[in-house]
Amino acid sequence: MAELPKCEYIPSAYEGPSKEEVLKLRKEFLTPALVTYYKSPIMIVDGHMQYLFDETGKRYLDGFAGIVSVGAGHCHPRVIEAVNKQNARLQHTTTIYLHPNIALFAEKLTSTLPEGLDVVYFVNSGSEANDLAILMARAYTKNYDVIALRNGYHGGSQGAMGLTSHSTWKFSVPHGFGVHHTVVPDRYRGQFGYDAPNAGEMYAKDVEDVIQRGSSGAIAAFIAEPIQGVGGVVEMPPGYLKSAYEFVRSSGGICISDEVQTGFGRTGENFWGFESNGVVPDMVVMAKGIGNGCPLAAVVTTKKIAQAMTEAIHFNTFGGNPVSCAQGLASLEVILDDDMQGNSKRLGATLLSGLHALQEKYVCIGDVRGKGLMIGIELIEDENKTPATELTTAIFETCKDMGLIIGKGGYFGNVLRIKPPMCINEEDVEFVLQVFDEAFAKETN
Repeated sequence: MAELPKCEYIPSAYEGPSKEEVLKLRKEFLTPALVTYYKSPIMIVDGHMQYLFDETGKRYLDGFAGIVSVGAGHCHPRVIEAVNKQNARLQHTTTIYLHPNIALFAEKLTSTLPEGLDVVYFVNSGSEANDLAILMARAYTKNYDVIALRNGYHGGSQGAMGLTSHSTWKFSVPHGFGVHHTVVPDRYRGQFGYDAPNAGEMYAKDVEDVIQRGSSGAIAAFIAEPIQGVGGVVEMPPGYLKSAYEFVRSSGGICISDEVQTGFGRTGENFWGFESNGVVPDMVVMAKGIGNGCPLAAVVTTKKIAQAMTEAIHFNTFGGNPVSCAQGLASLEVILDDDMQGNSKRLGATLLSGLHALQEKYVCIGDVRGKGLMIGIELIEDENKTPATELTTAIFETCKDMGLIIGKGGYFGNVLRIKPPMCINEEDVEFVLQVFDEAFAKETN
């Protein structure tokens, strides 16, 4: 049976309320909209780098990184040191006063991006960042229509919900005014096949068609994830973003890359997901990994586009908070100094190779895809690619029982999502592959 790699860290004894008491309190005092993973929810009370611990001291390998938020590792000592130091000195003012953290972090952050993307607006979440990006695009272009991808996810606020194209995430309320959804270039399930030549350009033709026939012809923005996260780790085929960007820019729009899940070296090949597609966007939205788990997000754009936000007062009370920026800067420095992008590339290649071998072994594995440490496994029931939703849930539960926490995604919930902290090692990857092999063997016999 697969065994977790050794770990010298010993969590402190937990002395709080029991899991049952916490669950009871949660049901009584928190919104019923909150959901939990697993038939028997787990309570996480401690963390160290790539590992999590429940109230009994049981250890798990975190293969989901707090929904792709913890890049440098849980409670990384350099990050904790920076946060504690700032917390002890000053917790909050606002940007109406000067503070070094926000300026130093913005300088370091923009140094990782192409020249010209050099103005940062800090906010608190990915949803808020996407709302701001669309506002900024409309203010700058003076156009209204926005194009987003079907199967994409951009957040849960009312504005971001309109960009999202998953009915499971949308409420029956007014949203999405001016937003048009184009065909998702899904190579596994799409009309042009997995390796069709020029598939990217052919999918992008629908962007042109939506502009010509579904909009006013004048576009404010096009927004896309370089790899769809919640949608089930759907990669953009070669040439797609390049062609789509050309159609949008020729119609007066700007191009936005939603890097909430793909940023900060996670895809291995590059620091930002758009770089693997040979394009440079006009605006980059980032969150999750930007702060290693703290409430922090940002929109980065050009000076010219950012100037449009001076037409009226726009203010964010907590955006650029000194503690959040201390955590963001320390997290970015760790990711860069420890070459976590390189680690993602090396270990991601090993993980993908091992998963492709399992695909040959288990017919229920329809597709293995992704880059670096952003990987998806799509499960199917038959040659018609019928989503194997129940089997996915069974594998998901078995992995947890064996000490591996992962995520799920895709419209039908049939994609296993593997997105661990970027500090994992070779032994962790071997453990992941062993767990999957044993879980598939158990649940498919």
